[in-house]
Amino acid sequence: MNELTGIERMTRILAREPVDRIGLYEHFWGDTHKVWTEEGHIRPNENLAGHFGFDMQECWPFNVTANLDFVPEVLDETEETILTRDGNGAVLRRHKLHDATPEHIDFLVKSREPWETQIKPLIKPERRRINFEAYREAKRDACEAGRFFVWSGVNVFEIMKDVAGHEHMLAGMALDPDWVLDMAMTYAQLTVDLQEILFAEEGWPDGIWYYEDMGFKQHPFMSPRMYRQILQPAHALTVGFAKAHKLPVIMHSCGYVEPLLPGMIEAGIDCLQVIEVKAGMDLLKLYRDFGDRISFMGGIDVRVLYTNDRARIDAELEAKIPVVMQNNGYVLHSDHSIPNTVTYDTFRYFVDRGLALGTY
Repeated sequence: MNELTGIERMTRILAREPVDRIGLYEHFWGDTHKVWTEEGHIRPNENLAGHFGFDMQECWPFNVTANLDFVPEVLDETEETILTRDGNGAVLRRHKLHDATPEHIDFLVKSREPWETQIKPLIKPERRRINFEAYREAKRDACEAGRFFVWSGVNVFEIMKDVAGHEHMLAGMALDPDWVLDMAMTYAQLTVDLQEILFAEEGWPDGIWYYEDMGFKQHPFMSPRMYRQILQPAHALTVGFAKAHKLPVIMHSCGYVEPLLPGMIEAGIDCLQVIEVKAGMDLLKLYRDFGDRISFMGGIDVRVLYTNDRARIDAELEAKIPVVMQNNGYVLHSDHSIPNTVTYDTFRYFVDRGLALGTY
């Protein structure tokens, strides 16, 4: 087969149709980009998709913070951290010196009443929630480079986590499921409404990518029954909108989400990413069980890359790629994001070796 463009390759991979090679994409911590730039491997502000020859390009153009007029309030600050209250009424502590998940401190929304009276009335599909220019420029750049262009953003579980925090949201799923279902459906409808506005004016992407971290180590945050009761209707709405317009859907989830995957497939996803090994996810098992129905991106243990040991990288790639490429539905990606402990030469080797193994 002749060499395909990124658009052609990803379109076929997400449909599990014959391709020239497996796909290629990756995420990096900001510290990694900084170190590799300082070392001279990457030009300042260089597009990593172009540098490494990725098949995809993302744009994250929506702001779903409840109160768009709220000016983030600094409550405390040290040399290393900053504590702020945001437009969702959430108090979060962030690290200033490196990328990290914010620490949850406090939330305005801990139950149904503040959601209904203070947050839900603000959830409107206003044009100012959309970065039209960023979407337009990213779409143009991807098209010129032949890359598969995806609208990307958070889906409802991730949005609700930022509004109520995991503890209150998960307790609500058990004790007041109708409240959490209302939040989920409200944000699902907001997402669809904003997409309709954006795509009508700036054109449709090649696909949709939702971020939705629904698991932790060895367990999802909810049971499959709870997923189907509360989250699946919202996923069916957001994913269904994309599928109605013939757009494939990638769904990212960190953590162990295998028990939820049948419901996610029922909701319509085409590809699961990132398949986190250290959380208990097994790419080969998922391929055996679901590889005839969805494609996969990720599942390569990033801890192996931490070692910068090429023999160990070879072993990891050789154990997985020849198997999961069989249905034409695989994209090379680590099982998380690349930290600055991975050298530039190691990552370049990982890409080159992975694509060599993954060429048909």
